Amino acid sequence: MITVRPVLEIPSHESFGLWPVSDVPSYDFMALDGTLTPDAVGTAVMALAIGNDVDPGDDRPPRPGDPLGGFLHGLLTVDPLFAAGGLEVTDTVTGTRLVPGCCAGLEDRGDWWHVLDGDGSAVWLGHDPSPSAERRGSTVRLTVDADADAGQWIDVPVAELRPLLAAVEEDLAGFLSLAARWAAEHLPDHAERVGDALARAVALTSRD
Repeated sequence: MITVRPVLEIPSHESFGLWPVSDVPSYDFMALDGTLTPDAVGTAVMALAIGNDVDPGDDRPPRPGDPLGGFLHGLLTVDPLFAAGGLEVTDTVTGTRLVPGCCAGLEDRGDWWHVLDGDGSAVWLGHDPSPSAERRGSTVRLTVDADADAGQWIDVPVAELRPLLAAVEEDLAGFLSLAARWAAEHLPDHAERVGDALARAVALTSRD
């Protein structure tokens, strides 16, 4: 069985204390969907805020002086936002697992559709490891690390991968619904803007 999940890379967060978060290890991946606990949603919001925490330039308002406003500033003002992660693919029969490489982002997952509907050429999915996806006729070969001497791969029929990618969007829609409720409870003064920012960070795509 092949599974495809949208995942977010969790940065270092040992000293974080602005709201409750789960115990996901730093630099591990956390799947996003509509079944997350409140602490897991808080972890995702924290990760996205840290990943976009850049000092304001001339085209952005200054960082607020309060700790919460200052921490959220990048998430609320950076455009476009970066969501470190991507798609995790697992073959549950063989145990082979493809995870996003460094510098890959969830916002780039539309490239997977280019493999299905474009010319089928391999797309870049990050580095260290360097996963790739390439269409070969009616099958998509997912290589776990294209730079490895003895590479592992997962072959997925195009007809099977297409609904799996569509299900990713459903998972993210479920996450955004949870996150909106989470923000209303934990960040009431920023809830609407946080919800809008999260929607931008994991912008939903659709394919017929």
